Amino acid sequence: MVLRHFNLREQPFGVTPDSRFLYASATHREALASLLYGVESGLGFVTLTANPGMGKTTILFEALRRIQETAKTVFLFQTIATPLDLVRALLIDLGVKDTQGTLVELQTQLNEVLVSQSSTGKRLIVVIDEAQNLDESVLEAVRMLSNFETARHKLMQIILAGQLQLAEKLAQPRLLQLRQRISIFAHLDPLSATETAAYIQHRLGVAGHNSDEAIFTPSALTLIARESQGIPRNINNICFNALTLGCALKRKTIDVEMVREVLADLNIDSAISPAPAPTHKVSQSKRAANPRTTSRPTLSKARAVAIAVAACAIVPLFAWLIWQDYRALSAEETVGANSSATPAVAATPAVTRAVGPAAATVSAITPTVAPADPAQTLVPVLRPGHRTRFVPVRDGQSLYSICEEAFGKCRPEILREIIKINPLISDPNHIVSGQKIAIPVFPADTVDKK
Repeated sequence: MVLRHFNLREQPFGVTPDSRFLYASATHREALASLLYGVESGLGFVTLTANPGMGKTTILFEALRRIQETAKTVFLFQTIATPLDLVRALLIDLGVKDTQGTLVELQTQLNEVLVSQSSTGKRLIVVIDEAQNLDESVLEAVRMLSNFETARHKLMQIILAGQLQLAEKLAQPRLLQLRQRISIFAHLDPLSATETAAYIQHRLGVAGHNSDEAIFTPSALTLIARESQGIPRNINNICFNALTLGCALKRKTIDVEMVREVLADLNIDSAISPAPAPTHKVSQSKRAANPRTTSRPTLSKARAVAIAVAACAIVPLFAWLIWQDYRALSAEETVGANSSATPAVAATPAVTRAVGPAAATVSAITPTVAPADPAQTLVPVLRPGHRTRFVPVRDGQSLYSICEEAFGKCRPEILREIIKINPLISDPNHIVSGQKIAIPVFPADTVDKK
């Protein structure tokens, strides 16, 4: 869809090291010339270093392509942990099937293969990529490979390629002998702003763009050059996503605002000053075609749900706390009005008790009005038609258990009556061990009927 929208034959900003897309910048031309010169001169070791994403592997492939008629090449990129792994990997790439044996045996076998290869008139070029990951013992084994030689020339030439850590590792005193055998040090530098624009136009041209109308505006190219830091891999990522966005918006030209949006999605826009929101109106169908735009609405919904859940939990909690304070205040006013007949009361820490078997536990945050002396009797409110008696509260008891113990079965109407005649119990769920609770005394026939 993207290729058809921009009239391209193939993806111009892919990730494979295709030498057809190699842009001959000043630094890439110099590095390629150094590699070819080292090979043509028969020098033992050549190195190529670069930051990640600079096109190092593409340069290597281009160099090998140019010498494929006159040399046999071996490209090692797999993990090599020991000197034995190194020699075995070389033999396998040279077509040897049986690679079992000790290091000395395999080195002898490798020497025979190299002599046989030399008799064909073709040089052997060995490229070891990501060499910064090699252990010092393996690098020492690489140095020893240079001893495979005849009286007139080396049996193999070695190109060590890697990131900047490779140069740091070769600078260590323990690897002095290897460093002395390296004749050429090639390096790739980032592209300038002008080279970045030319790099983008070059890749678009290789992919089939032949229109006089530019796909990227000059300001967009300037922003890409600045934020990519001149690293081809970063340039490819930005341009790939910019073309995708342009297709989703049905735009033939990529402007600076679209590049800003891409940079925001790639999280590499820290150096950009805050910019106004893009003016593009993307419909739901277009967002569906562009997966990058679907994550942000989902995040907003998640935040909204979290806020709603928090509100539903907090509002009832505040309402309950206000109600408890109101009940406590009412109880205090009642005690003050009856101070002549009722002992002084004080706020004591609440003790959680259950009214019934399945009653919910009430939070012990709110203080409960209770006698200052837990053994103090709560003055009952006498009602016509019945007497009362006092029952001490034992540890662990609740109003329900006291009612059940006194009447055999605690019926709701009896429990309500107990609560009515003990007005100083502000919360039935909170009674204190040692208090004396007034309970009604019914005639036997009255209790049975109830």
